[in-house]
Amino acid sequence: MKTLIDIEQWNRKEHFLFFSQFEEPFFGVTVNIDCTQAYKTAKQKGNSFFLYYLFRALKTANEIENFRYRIIDKQLYLFDRINASPTINRPNGTFGFAYMDYYQDENDFYAGALKEIERVQQSNDLIPAVSGESVIHFSAIPWIDFTALSHARCFSYPDSSPKISFGKVIENNGRKTMPVCVHGHHGLMDGYHVGLFVDRFQELMNEE
Repeated sequence: MKTLIDIEQWNRKEHFLFFSQFEEPFFGVTVNIDCTQAYKTAKQKGNSFFLYYLFRALKTANEIENFRYRIIDKQLYLFDRINASPTINRPNGTFGFAYMDYYQDENDFYAGALKEIERVQQSNDLIPAVSGESVIHFSAIPWIDFTALSHARCFSYPDSSPKISFGKVIENNGRKTMPVCVHGHHGLMDGYHVGLFVDRFQELMNEE
């Protein structure tokens, strides 16, 4: 479900009108997340670390309203719930786009996600998400401890879905960290909202 937002009454009206004129309205921020406890907990429970942090990132995004805004046919909508469209690596070195529904119950999320991973790994399809869908584009690059990241973009095609990428887990002095890059449409969010995401995501990753 989604709700049409009256831009004239929206407190980000001027930001929306300004940045929506840009050929590249997205901005990106890369941070290091401490994943020491999260990695330990995931392994103790026998869970995939990828799905463990993906669930927490998706939960965080659903809690922050600005991550649920989408532009569809030049109109602004707020989705009740957003899901995940992550890239899934295949044994042959390629990847496919997946679609994973968000469930507040973590076990329900895992059950659906594991089935979707199996489906993608056994196919050759790509099938990317389209603009305006209630998804966040997630990607994992577990081979690289990156400090910045850019995305392939078709500037003539409207896009407003946030993009969140995860990098290689690095251990130093007994602490594990992982780079996380967040790209968002500047008409819909600012650095403040990315800051909210980073703080809340770190909280969830610190839970025992």
